[in-house]
Amino acid sequence: MSENREYKSDVFSMLMENKEYALQVYNALNDSSYDDPEQVEVCNLESGISLSIRNDAAFIVDTEINIYEHQSSVNPNMPLRALIYFTAIIQGIISRKDLLSSRLIRIPTPHFAVFYNGKEDRPVKEIFKLSSAYSKPAENPELELVCTVYNINPDKDKELLKKCAVLDGYTSFVELVRKNENDGLDNPIEKAIDYCIQNHILEDFFRDRRAEVLRSMAIDMTFERRVELIREEEKEYGREEGRAEGREEGRAEGREEGRAEGRAEGRAEGRAEGRKEGVRAGTEQTHVEDIRNLMKNMNWTAEQAMTALGIAESERASYLEKIGD
Repeated sequence: MSENREYKSDVFSMLMENKEYALQVYNALNDSSYDDPEQVEVCNLESGISLSIRNDAAFIVDTEINIYEHQSSVNPNMPLRALIYFTAIIQGIISRKDLLSSRLIRIPTPHFAVFYNGKEDRPVKEIFKLSSAYSKPAENPELELVCTVYNINPDKDKELLKKCAVLDGYTSFVELVRKNENDGLDNPIEKAIDYCIQNHILEDFFRDRRAEVLRSMAIDMTFERRVELIREEEKEYGREEGRAEGREEGRAEGREEGRAEGRAEGRAEGRAEGRKEGVRAGTEQTHVEDIRNLMKNMNWTAEQAMTALGIAESERASYLEKIGD
């Protein structure tokens, strides 16, 4: 992937840039009743992890720092990322303080939350710990960080969505985009934005930041499709390894796993090669469709679309030919 590091916030992070929205989410998670958005101090995370699409937000309320992240796929490295974010923010807070001072330096109490709305079925709430990543497990780790993952899909944490119009509206918008895309509608993101405005779902937000939302969601959806494709490729490689083990052990466990007894090794290898070629062709076709979608939905040139997708310069001429077919 090319080094395209222009920061673009995803829709969740854009919402959290609004102090009123951030405070509403904070109140919902903490059963509090703060009502003055000016009590919210938004923190800058640019010194954290470099991403093309920013999916995180941080802000301070009272003496607590809240680091929130949105994820459409569960990732076990969420606590590690949260640690990096927190460290970057604290470095800014204490930059003018003397760490060798005899006086204790106070820092905000941290809280880490992840809002999950992916397609994989997950529990309503999960806990991820930094200590799970330690090479040598410790019964009482000297450094621990806990991330709480909230499943905000509409059929999961209904109580949280009921308490928070911002999260409920965000979830409704994402579901609309997915439904429009599954129904094969043209411009699924624009239609979802129009619906939200007409039905007063985060109406002011979508009116004010329509272009940013459109751009971010178009790229975000493309990345999601690429992640799904990569996972399918990894599954296929796993199947090939399984077939190799089956040949070596002389066991047959079905055509799908490539372990059928009596199959000639050359025939099995030919199938594996054919599948590799098929996966490669499927990957290229997906890229072609993604380029065309971005050109259509974003009114981009092919070069702009390929840059956003991270397609290498050496491959672009080939994709330009396919787009023209």
